[in-house]
Amino acid sequence: MNFDGLDPGLGEYAPGLDSSMDPRLDPALLQGVELDPDALAVPESMHIVEGMYSELHSVAAEVGIPVTATHFDLQEELLWMGNHRGHASSFFGPTMGRYSSFQVHMTDDIRHIQSMDTGVLFLTKNNLKCLTRGGLIMFDYPMEEGADMHSLILTDNNTLLMGGLQNYVAELDLTTVQETQKFTVEVPGVAIMRQSNRFFFCGHTSGKVSLRDLRTFKMEHEFDAFSGSLSDFDVHGNLLAACGFSSRGLNGLSCDRFLMVYDLRMMRAITPMQVHVDPLFLHFIPTYTSRLAIISQTGQCQFCEPTGLANLADIFHVNTVGQLLMSFDVSSSKQALSFGDSGGCVHLWSSAPEVSFNSYSRETELALPCLVDSLPQLDWNHELMPLSLLPMPLTNTEPLLSDWPTSFITPSPRRAPLVDPEILRTMKTVGFIGYAPNPRTRPRNQVPYKIKDIELEYDSYNQVPESPIGRDEEPHLYMVPKKYRKVTIKYSKLGLEDFDFKHYNRTLFAGLEPHIPNAYCNCMIQVLYFLEPVRCLVQNHLCQKEFCLACELGFLFHMLDLSRGDPCQASNFLRAFRTIPEASALGLILADSDEQTGKARLGRLIQSWNRFILAQLHQETLEQEGPQAYRGASSSTLGSSGESVIGRLFGCEVENSSLCRCGKETVRSSLTLLFTMHYPEQRSPEEYDFAEILKKSICLEQSTQAWCDNCEKYQPTVQTRNIRCLPDVLVINCEVNSTKEAEFWKAQTELTESEEAEGASVFDLVVTVSHIQDARTGGNLVAHIKVGETYHQRKEGVTHQQWYLFNDFLIEPIDKAESAQFDVNWKVPAVLYYVKRNYNAKYDLRIKNPIDANVLLTEASLARKQRKSHATFIPLMVSEMPQAADLVGLDAEFVTLNQEEAELRSDGTKSTIKPSQMSVARITCVRGQGTNEGVPFIDDYISTQEQVVDYLTQYSGIKPGDLDAKISSKHLTTLKSTYLKLRFLIDTGVRFVGHGLQKDFRVINLMVPKEQVIDTVYLFHMPRKRMISLRFLAWYFLDLNIQSETHDSIEDARTALQLYRKSVELSHNGGQEEFRKVLKALYEKGRKLDWKVPDIDSADGQGSPKSTNH
Repeated sequence: MNFDGLDPGLGEYAPGLDSSMDPRLDPALLQGVELDPDALAVPESMHIVEGMYSELHSVAAEVGIPVTATHFDLQEELLWMGNHRGHASSFFGPTMGRYSSFQVHMTDDIRHIQSMDTGVLFLTKNNLKCLTRGGLIMFDYPMEEGADMHSLILTDNNTLLMGGLQNYVAELDLTTVQETQKFTVEVPGVAIMRQSNRFFFCGHTSGKVSLRDLRTFKMEHEFDAFSGSLSDFDVHGNLLAACGFSSRGLNGLSCDRFLMVYDLRMMRAITPMQVHVDPLFLHFIPTYTSRLAIISQTGQCQFCEPTGLANLADIFHVNTVGQLLMSFDVSSSKQALSFGDSGGCVHLWSSAPEVSFNSYSRETELALPCLVDSLPQLDWNHELMPLSLLPMPLTNTEPLLSDWPTSFITPSPRRAPLVDPEILRTMKTVGFIGYAPNPRTRPRNQVPYKIKDIELEYDSYNQVPESPIGRDEEPHLYMVPKKYRKVTIKYSKLGLEDFDFKHYNRTLFAGLEPHIPNAYCNCMIQVLYFLEPVRCLVQNHLCQKEFCLACELGFLFHMLDLSRGDPCQASNFLRAFRTIPEASALGLILADSDEQTGKARLGRLIQSWNRFILAQLHQETLEQEGPQAYRGASSSTLGSSGESVIGRLFGCEVENSSLCRCGKETVRSSLTLLFTMHYPEQRSPEEYDFAEILKKSICLEQSTQAWCDNCEKYQPTVQTRNIRCLPDVLVINCEVNSTKEAEFWKAQTELTESEEAEGASVFDLVVTVSHIQDARTGGNLVAHIKVGETYHQRKEGVTHQQWYLFNDFLIEPIDKAESAQFDVNWKVPAVLYYVKRNYNAKYDLRIKNPIDANVLLTEASLARKQRKSHATFIPLMVSEMPQAADLVGLDAEFVTLNQEEAELRSDGTKSTIKPSQMSVARITCVRGQGTNEGVPFIDDYISTQEQVVDYLTQYSGIKPGDLDAKISSKHLTTLKSTYLKLRFLIDTGVRFVGHGLQKDFRVINLMVPKEQVIDTVYLFHMPRKRMISLRFLAWYFLDLNIQSETHDSIEDARTALQLYRKSVELSHNGGQEEFRKVLKALYEKGRKLDWKVPDIDSADGQGSPKSTNH
């Protein structure tokens, strides 16, 4: 180490120096000792000793221009410097090769440099500039006149704070490059900023260090470190160390050789630490211990422990050739130190021979070397070697091969693309001119280059799919069209609010969301919905069973009817589905892991589901109800007629004949609701056409061993199945399980042609359900459905038939031929539906809403302990029955059934894979007018049979046991009972008032027309601003302190009603302009209080505007 440049004033510490210094450093101690020079020879490559810092490299950036800032890049192996004239340079790696150099500001010096993932921030006096590492400007943010910025700090990936010698600290959003807010600080401002997980630390030129709250920036503590001025400070763990200047009377300021050290646990100073250099910079370098590096302006550096004594042996000297040090930084790996001096030099010191600035640096993008002067070696044996690498002289005697004749290079006009089928479908012709709404599938006045269907259909990636028949064949590369792939919802901070469902569905039909457990059956739910007799049957059906799939399908189909293109959820239907024992026994209820990993064999699963749902609906609609179908509601006309509509639609009387070898024949009759395809075993299926195999599958003949009563033993028996007549809807499960069966489907192209069966009956194909086998996503199920005229008439007002693809929430019109094309490499048929032409005429397609006012009448609680004296609501009297446009205050509380699944990205942000699954636990409705306004008429706790993982008591007020019929003291009901009450209110036309109703209705699984919803979240909301909580609005406008300990839905619903009345009053008294001013004042007050309601008992005088006016 070199001690030549040490301050002579260190002589006063001579006693300590003699005892602590290594004897090898004192030449006087080596007099008279003979040394063998060969024995002490040190190889040149060992000039850096592991663990001790010494100079590795120095480079002159701009001679004579002081280096005002240095910074080690946190992402790449780069060292940045900025100088007094606003110029920045970067140096690569330990050799400090120049990487980039550019001008940041024309006149001002660079005061702070901070690297980010995408670029580098440079702070000058009144300007912040972000540039790429190559020097391209990403943004330039000028500050207001009079700003004198000195430091900045990144608070997260998208926000930073800037401080300087003015009375504020500015917060900047890096996404929008706009100032979000200003925090007022005391004069003379903030010169240095640091951050820990508890505080912001602000160093002031007055010699003080203040500790501020991470969210509000309010000052929590203050240390008066130095009487003169602060030079530098740093924070590590529970220690804060600072260096600075002390006042010396008339002599002005002098550098204080005592470091002030503070314990952040007790918030007080511990023993100051005396050092042997004049400290200008200091930095914690925590490796094995919490070392401090103290740097003087003349280049002396000393290491010491903040709680120990400084040792002179730990001093080294930066050789600045008489220049003063102006900047200092430590790399994130703690292996490298950088110094910038007033002569324009940057010095790199290191503690390791193989130094790296970061523990995990990404690869730096370097410029490609110039190949002009060095020609590559050509390998003539390589068949793909381009001949263009060989230079050749230009000659005028013969043309070049690349000089094409004119006939080859004459431009030819491109063929115009076909008119969008959506335009032709919706076009209305007047005279010879057609008019149609613009579907907005293409940009205006532009024609895409890709005009071939195959280019539009397929994406650029290839993949190996799961084979429908195992691994019998050699897998090939197949492309799954984008519209057939599994669709997923991307969740953001706002949940689903900013997800663009319209991108996937431009029709007015409703898709179904896929993130609910067992939502693999979404496509079959759509199939049943678009069969008009089934839709009418289940919407007319209502029974007393708590979990009835026909009732739940009726509720869901009602939502699909109301939707205008927005997706719906089958959550209540699937909740009931999971409780059916037969569904569990058949293996139809999947575990979450099987759905996500793609282990489920979806093709077989959906065929089993198809068989199960038809049998279940047949049974449920056939069951006779008592004289009162649902607490006074009239019995379903279609569901109680002795013969099920499902049986009439799908049922087929079949005779099963068994003929034994002895000649005895046994005949049994039964009803079947669907048929399964049976493929011939002897010959290849391609030799048959579809109609022939279908006929053999329906009229099945097979040999098997069966018991014969006559022979009294098992005998070879010929079993034959015959049908009397075909059903109106012919349902076929395809059962494609082998290579031979897959080959048969490759050859089928005429499924959509009418099939003649039993004389004059003509059947049309209306549904094909396919299993999409995609190795990347685990596969999914889609349905092609021919949507009839009545559905188009209701939704779009046009009389039309059209085939559509239904892939969860993706809905798209398709060509008729595409519905029956099966490329079994990725698209395998699972279910087919044929219908008899004009079959609808046989059925009553009128819907009589079975939900009437009786559902609001008093009902008994499921809870055994509930007493009338504990009732929290008064049911509606007959005279109080709601009318259209009446107000009803509504609030709901929820519990969590499954926690949300999320992943942390490498940048620290959270990405939601699957949201938490919520279940409604309490629903409250209060009267919105009349003498009993504000009195609840529904306050139902919802019994649940599913396991609750979190009762969310702090937010819901629901406690364990409240939903258990054995121990609950609440008014406990089934979800279906309360759902019917809300459905009746919606059908009546009442207007619901509440706070955050969109989420409430979504979890309850209700579709409410927008004109019937008054949401106080949006009543008191300004565009592009945050949503305001009910608690804050109630305090601000009504002077009410609600939700102080837990939430109560009666209190919340009543408060929402009062807030609505308040908004009507404000709008009526002052008009829209006055209401806007009120909202502005509301947001201003909220920002000041950080949107927290002040404690009533606190003495800070923070009253609401209402109480202040009083």
